[in-house]
Amino acid sequence: MASLDELKAKYNAVIDKGHEVGLNVQNLNMEGEKLLIRGVVPSEYAKNELWDVIKGIDAAVSDAVIDINVQSGLTYKVVSGDTLSKIAKRFYGNANDYNKIFQANTDQLDDPDKIKVGQELKLP
Repeated sequence: MASLDELKAKYNAVIDKGHEVGLNVQNLNMEGEKLLIRGVVPSEYAKNELWDVIKGIDAAVSDAVIDINVQSGLTYKVVSGDTLSKIAKRFYGNANDYNKIFQANTDQLDDPDKIKVGQELKLP
């Protein structure tokens, strides 16, 4: 049986990537004989980035329990120079997903090309 320290070392790249993508670690401990990594990320893209790293370490994830959820109710405050495409690229990894943001904000946006600094946009 691997120890907590051994499993943490094995999955260290996941924690490192988690820091990069905004993972809020809620639990990093042993669950039985497996390493439990539980946390919340800001987007589906961030979750997929973590899973890519996890599968690169152990495709079967045989010695870990991974519970990564996407934060709900996430909003983003528009800053100078932003476009929906830039925001989509940042949160989803694909600029072409800008329409998801537009559709979630039709209550305050009439045109996806017309966003204003300071607007609080819902990120689905």
